[in-house]
Amino acid sequence: MGRDGRGVRAVSDTSIEITFMYRGVRCRERITLKPTATNMKKAEQHKAAIEHAISIGTFDYSVTFPRSARAAKFAPEASRETLNGFLTRWLEAKRKHIASSTYDSYRKLVVLRLISALGDHMLVDLKRKTVRDWLNTLQVGNKTLSNIQSCLRSALNDAAEEELIDINPLAGWTYSRKEAPPKEDDVDPFSPEEQQAVLGVLSGKARNMMHVRPMDRLAHQRVGCLRLGRHRLAARGGNGESRYDPGRKR
Repeated sequence: MGRDGRGVRAVSDTSIEITFMYRGVRCRERITLKPTATNMKKAEQHKAAIEHAISIGTFDYSVTFPRSARAAKFAPEASRETLNGFLTRWLEAKRKHIASSTYDSYRKLVVLRLISALGDHMLVDLKRKTVRDWLNTLQVGNKTLSNIQSCLRSALNDAAEEELIDINPLAGWTYSRKEAPPKEDDVDPFSPEEQQAVLGVLSGKARNMMHVRPMDRLAHQRVGCLRLGRHRLAARGGNGESRYDPGRKR
C-alpha cells in the first residue's frame, strides 16, 4: 500500500501520496513534497495526524485538503445547505419569537425576494458581491433595499451564531443608491411688473391679500391661484367689473 505498508508512497519527483480510510472510503491525496527520506517521514506523520483527527471526530476534509475533489463529498450537511433551505428553517423558527406583523414582513421578503433570487446559492458560498449585484438590479427605493438587507442580515447573523458560516458577509455594510433629487417647485412667480399689473386690477380684500413681500412663498402660491382670474380680466379689458375675489364663496 506504500512505503512499508504504511500508506505513504512517492508518485513523482515532486509529490507524495498518502492513503487513509474515512467514512468507509479509501482516500488517496497527494502532498507537494519531493520524496526524500525526510519528507517521506513527514508524510507519514501527517497521515498519522489525519487518522488521529478522524478517530476523535475533528477531521475536516475541506480544511486539510481544500483543493481535493473529495472535499465537497465529505462536507458537513450544513455546509451543503442552500440559502433556500436555511431561510425556510430560519423563518419558521422566528415565528415563535417575533410579532406577527414582523413575521409577515419577513415572510414576504424571504419568499418573494430572497429565495426567488438567491435561494439556489450555497449558504457558505454567499458573498457580499453577489448580494450587491442582485440589489443593484431591483427597481425599488432605498427604503425597500434597507428592509431586504435588514431581513437577510438578521438571518445571516443567526447562521454565524450557529457556526454554519464563519462570518456574516453583510456585517457592517449596507447597499444604497443615489436617489433622484426632489422635483423643483413648479411655481412660476410673477415679475415685479406683472405683480403691479395684477394689483392694478384688484381692490379691497383681494388687493390687501396680494400686497405682500414679492419674495413671500405664500404670495407666489396665491398669485398662482389667481392666474385664471388674471387671464379672465385681461380678456375682458382689465376693468374692475369682473374682479376675481378668492375669498368669496362660490
